[in-house]
Amino acid sequence: MKLIVIPAKAGIQEKKVDFFIWLKETSFGSAVRESLWIYPTFEIVHLFGIVLLVGSIAMTDLRLLGLSKQLPVTLTARHLLPWTWVGFVLVLISGVSLFSGFPTDYYVNTAFRIKLILIALAGINAALFHFRVYRHVAVWNENTPSPAAARVFAALSMFLWFATITAGRLIAYTGSGKD
Repeated sequence: MKLIVIPAKAGIQEKKVDFFIWLKETSFGSAVRESLWIYPTFEIVHLFGIVLLVGSIAMTDLRLLGLSKQLPVTLTARHLLPWTWVGFVLVLISGVSLFSGFPTDYYVNTAFRIKLILIALAGINAALFHFRVYRHVAVWNENTPSPAAARVFAALSMFLWFATITAGRLIAYTGSGKD
């Protein structure tokens, strides 16, 4: 087991480090770290959640980009949004569980931090799309190309999710310390 030294600054930084050390030493964190099956099981659930989350988002984005015009935008969203939420819940629960086994290692991992930033940006992108562009969907729902703003949000969404997955894969190769 590697000992990761995190230079602690006074205040909030020090409390974060204390929390991560506590989390790592909980019985759950220890089980995730030490069990032969728990960590890989959470990884599989995480990957399945990513497939549901990003797959449903990508299909919606492709519809917005005009690459699939058979279904109205609202029908596409209505059918895919529940799968997006199921994927999100799976990713969130499994991701927090994976993190709990190695919080001090992930905390100092640049790829992990980039992944979290990209997820936040993807969330902001989705919120802006829904509050600015999607509220006028009735005008361009069927038989009309999506407005330029919708296509920009969709393209940015696809880029951010691809970058998030890339950063997630790089975590394992950039010093997560799980040896």
